Amino acid sequence: MKIELAENYGFCFGVKRAIKIAEENKNASTYGPLIHNSKEIQRLEKDFKVGLTEDFRTFNSGDKAIVRTHGIPKNELAELIERKVDVVDATCPYVTKPQQICQEMSEAGYDILIFGDVSHPEIKGVKSYATYGARVVTSVKELDGLKFSDKIALVAQTTRKVEDYMEIANYLIPKHKEVRVFNTICNATFENQDAIRKLSKKSDVMIIIGGKNSSNTKQLFSISHDCCENSYHIEDENDLDFSWFNQKEFCGISAGASTPDWIIQNVINSIEKNVNK
Repeated sequence: MKIELAENYGFCFGVKRAIKIAEENKNASTYGPLIHNSKEIQRLEKDFKVGLTEDFRTFNSGDKAIVRTHGIPKNELAELIERKVDVVDATCPYVTKPQQICQEMSEAGYDILIFGDVSHPEIKGVKSYATYGARVVTSVKELDGLKFSDKIALVAQTTRKVEDYMEIANYLIPKHKEVRVFNTICNATFENQDAIRKLSKKSDVMIIIGGKNSSNTKQLFSISHDCCENSYHIEDENDLDFSWFNQKEFCGISAGASTPDWIIQNVINSIEKNVNK
């Protein structure tokens, strides 16, 4: 069997930056999972004594709190600073951008609409920066019945599919006098999605590696499955089912933005060992 990696995959700029920040702040704790990859979080805890705290109210004055890559709500960040917690901000700059846009456009009198998952930590944070509130949708269907003013500012979760975002924008533009559409989908998302689309079209089986709660990995899997029915989302080599490879000749592999190289290599090694005998 031939195994081929996508042209672009794995750790993005924001994740690399956050991992470096965590490694430089031993004995600190992240507020929420730093990234959506439990194996890498376990590595940081084991090798760098970087813990994980789910409740920001448990941080005390003088404690070191690392803000996750997805960011946190504005009021929680303000409270941590007010209580004199040593805040180390590892929020991805691509996430900071829609936060700033929401605040600026809300204060300028625009209704704020966010395309994304309302329960995702990134969107919880971004929404909190809209001074006068924001609405969140995941599809055009959810726009039915929603009333907006003449001016709308539209932003997207950084890891969403471009085609779906354009569908939202194209629905709004003919119906309102002014729609400001901000491209807040990060470059790595564009590149990884284009690469997996290209690879999955020529593959017999596709393996997409990443955390089960990773939004960008789910998007990669969705794109891959559209082109290759035999697509599988796994977290690491332990999730592989080698029957997937029966009668297959070409295996494509990609990985989400929070997936470290060592996990990707473990998956490749396992496939080569158990399939290419």
